[in-house]
Amino acid sequence: MDLSAISPVILIAGLISSATPILLAATGELVVERAGVLNLGVEGMMITGAVCGFIIAVNTGSPTTGFLMAAVGGAVLSLLFAFLTQVALANQVASGLALTLFGLGISALMGQSYVGIKPPQMPDVNFGPLTDIPIIGPILFNQDPIVYLGLVLVAVVWGVLNYTRAGLVLRAVGENHDAAHALGYKVKRIRTLAIMFGGACAGLGGAYLSLIRVPQWTEGMTAGVGWIALALVVFASWKPWRVLLGAYLFGGIDRLQLNLQGAGVAIPVEYLAMSPYIVTIIVLVILSADKSRAPGSLGRIFNASQ
Repeated sequence: MDLSAISPVILIAGLISSATPILLAATGELVVERAGVLNLGVEGMMITGAVCGFIIAVNTGSPTTGFLMAAVGGAVLSLLFAFLTQVALANQVASGLALTLFGLGISALMGQSYVGIKPPQMPDVNFGPLTDIPIIGPILFNQDPIVYLGLVLVAVVWGVLNYTRAGLVLRAVGENHDAAHALGYKVKRIRTLAIMFGGACAGLGGAYLSLIRVPQWTEGMTAGVGWIALALVVFASWKPWRVLLGAYLFGGIDRLQLNLQGAGVAIPVEYLAMSPYIVTIIVLVILSADKSRAPGSLGRIFNASQ
């Protein structure tokens, strides 16, 4: 066992990268749930985005195009959920679970011929001399573009939800869809757009796994990240900045357990592998002790004819 082999700077820089896919997926799901919709299909949309982004990036040689198409793939799959829940008025929990199973199945089929192939590399953002700043430079100024996109996305979602009319309308629909409908707001249209946004974010998170973090295509490679994203939204009390902290917590523990395995710590690998999930859930339960209330219409079916 050699703990001196673990560099704190590399560890912190790595946790930021590890947190990015779950941060993207959880931020998208937060918007969906603030609109009053519970979509349990995050895992399915992530794995669909992972395979779509990988296939497009390999065939075009452009990781950027791969990420764009991953977002499109996640959004298109989310339209199936939107149709089931907003048009057919199906149960949201059952529809979300079905979406996850469908996503896992179709991604395995689409990715059969891409196993073992390496995708083109996404270059890091060049901040020039800032990269050479001791400690801070390698951590903050030596990351790929999607890391910064995730941070910007959290800030934008927070700003829109709290300081814009669109955010007010979205929250009104999530709190009381009947009252929002009585005021003339198109509840189903707003929720469908929110669902598509959540699907696009989940697709980006999945593509980050297959194009940057691994990088390769492996069947079922999301490995429960979508479910952790769902848990983060609830335990973060539907607040964007708490989602950010929760994602970094998960990313940090996940990166630490990988480093401990590499250092030869005498703990069974299975215990180390499960530690990010256990620690994240415990800490986020503590963080949610303020009992913030969920959106009033979360999970409820809206039928304008009633």
